[in-house]
Amino acid sequence: MYRILALDGGGIRGIFSTTVLERLEEAVPRLLQKFDLFAGTSTGAIIACGLAAGMEPEDLTEIYRTQGPLIFDDSWLDDVKDLGGLTGAEYGNSHLRLILESVFERGLGLKTLGDLRRKVLIPSFDLDDGGDPRRPPERLRSWKPKFFHNFPGPDSDSHERIVDVLMRACAGPVYFPTVDGYIDGGVVANNPSMVALAQALHPGTGGQRLEDVALLSIGTGHSATYIPGDHLDWGYVKWARPIVRLCIDSQMDVARYECQQLLGARFHRVEELFEWEMRLDDWEKVGDLRVLAEEVELAPAVAWVRATLRARRATA
Repeated sequence: MYRILALDGGGIRGIFSTTVLERLEEAVPRLLQKFDLFAGTSTGAIIACGLAAGMEPEDLTEIYRTQGPLIFDDSWLDDVKDLGGLTGAEYGNSHLRLILESVFERGLGLKTLGDLRRKVLIPSFDLDDGGDPRRPPERLRSWKPKFFHNFPGPDSDSHERIVDVLMRACAGPVYFPTVDGYIDGGVVANNPSMVALAQALHPGTGGQRLEDVALLSIGTGHSATYIPGDHLDWGYVKWARPIVRLCIDSQMDVARYECQQLLGARFHRVEELFEWEMRLDDWEKVGDLRVLAEEVELAPAVAWVRATLRARRATA
């Protein structure tokens, strides 16, 4: 059995995911050492690379708890410069880069994706591919999704610096500036389950058979949201605020549906519906997120994991 762990994006809500993983590890010791591929979007990308490097969930939880205020630090000077987010990103990304360098390079002594112990898949989005040299003289330029990975092969990104990939993967529009022409992978795969499955099945990388794959998907929680009204005659201004969240939430559910249909009982998702609004930059609520994650019913997830491990031993 080939096992995938897929981790959603969600900013500071990543502490919800790491706390869930702590509980799963407590129930099934050494669980995370048994996964073959870690896929993560945005904040999930940081967790995925941390786990692939051998970090424990509690170590990642501590990073969110202590470094969240620095990552989402919005000074009054920055507010003046970008008119409160109207003309510039809400936050700078220098603190995030320093934290990532401290964890992966100075702390773990790792440089590139190829240095990680396990395979990873990190979604991002390239705003300008520079044109396709295979189609001269037009060299048509376009934006496109980019899925960084450290599988061997001609399209491997094993040479890419871990910190650079994570900065690109976490460049959430409005929240952070773009990085090297890339933005947050949440715009295409905030739930990276389906792209991880595709990478695992690809003959040139994972090379797995569908019937041999099991996938555990961990969400960051979401708040109940709806738009009332049967006939909304809205234009750009009114749609501007809800449309991004609407698109991200909807494609997350599409990925869940697709994986359920393809994998059946070999797919399991852990997600929680919050009773109040939980923004991805609300670092002051890390304590509340921890409590929510500690109260999530995980018995079905633990049973699924144990059944999957038994299946893996049977086919080994």
